[in-house]
Amino acid sequence: MSDKIKVMIVDDHDMVRMGLKTYLMMDPLFEVIAEAGNGKEAVDFMNANPENALPDIVLMDLMMPVMNGVEATRAVLERYPQINIVILTSFIEDDLVVQAVEAGAVSYCLKTVSADELIHALQQASRGMPVMTGEIAQALTRGLRQRTVQGDDTDLTEREKEVLLLIAEGKSNKEIGEELHISIKTVKTHVSNLLMKCDLEDRTQLAIFAHRQGWVS
Repeated sequence: MSDKIKVMIVDDHDMVRMGLKTYLMMDPLFEVIAEAGNGKEAVDFMNANPENALPDIVLMDLMMPVMNGVEATRAVLERYPQINIVILTSFIEDDLVVQAVEAGAVSYCLKTVSADELIHALQQASRGMPVMTGEIAQALTRGLRQRTVQGDDTDLTEREKEVLLLIAEGKSNKEIGEELHISIKTVKTHVSNLLMKCDLEDRTQLAIFAHRQGWVS
């Protein structure tokens, strides 16, 4: 009985699948047992085979016809939670990162990762351990923050909400300006508007207000 890590590659580009398969088959740790050109084909494969014939890991592209990677990840894990899914994509849009993680993907990698980085991500995924580069982690944080600021019903502007969340994280005006790419003078204006709209007196009260609203943990 083989103790290799069984991998399925899901990508709508034949050459990408071929390249990944060729590389992985050269590594003694892995065995590519299946391929699919879109999410639906992947789900159909899972449903058509016994559990002992299913992959341990799915390398899943995001943007595919018929059924995209997020939808496929959700559908696969709903029925086969033991499978670990690694998103491998060219896209780093903040909301896509959030959607993939919410769907249950264990890791999210860009197709620009090195071969060694991909192997490491797959090895960790086989143990259920997540791997994310700094830029992916930052995209996840930004995406979650944007979800938060869009979810409340106050009369604060989008930028004021972003500034408020950063104040709650203990950021200085200089740090807020650098993160949001705005001047310190603009940050001070937003802080003044926040104090006025929230009827509060200082930054500490603003931070407490944000926490009480449940906008930050």
